[in-house]
Amino acid sequence: MATETPPAAPGGIPKLGDLAPDFTAPTTQGELTLSTWQEGKWVLLFSHPADFTPVCSTELTEFARRASEFDQRGVKLIGLSIDSIHSHVAWRENLQRNFDVKIGYPMIADISMAVATRYGMLHPGASATATVRAVFVIDPKRVVRAIIYYPLSVGRNVDEILRLVDGLQTADKHGCATPVNWKPGEKVIVLPPKTEKEVEERKTGNYERIDFYICKKSV
Repeated sequence: MATETPPAAPGGIPKLGDLAPDFTAPTTQGELTLSTWQEGKWVLLFSHPADFTPVCSTELTEFARRASEFDQRGVKLIGLSIDSIHSHVAWRENLQRNFDVKIGYPMIADISMAVATRYGMLHPGASATATVRAVFVIDPKRVVRAIIYYPLSVGRNVDEILRLVDGLQTADKHGCATPVNWKPGEKVIVLPPKTEKEVEERKTGNYERIDFYICKKSV
């Protein structure tokens, strides 16, 4: 029986399993609407505190350098801050000159703070005028699957974000979970048994068995 997509959160920060709030906003690639632009793919929506800042510059250029790795996984990148479209365009050109990398993904100019507010990207305790380093992983059904927040002082780890996407996609494809520090190619966790029959299957199946409730397998 097919499950229905959950409704969008009525207010506050979207939670895991919520429908990602839709929006229409100006970007460096023109006005776009999330639900249309997504085109049935995964989306990585991330915010940065401000244009022309050092940590953000290293993050945006690293996402750009590794855009092909996200593309291979069917993931579309889209950035956001509450700067103007003119600032975004100027910074994009500046980054290309200084880092020799072209920002190929759209950057949302959220001057009204409408998108940042809907996604809980503004944390007054951290800054009253800048978005925190938020990451939202949204699946092809526009469901929020993962949320990460970083403080203003710490840059993100793109390797970990890619690992997170790999884990989500592997779990979806194989009906499993992934253990601590898991990387693609390593064994995954078999979901815990829910019936006596499944307990017995864990004893005799082709698994790496630690106990009846924790078994690993290759996929």
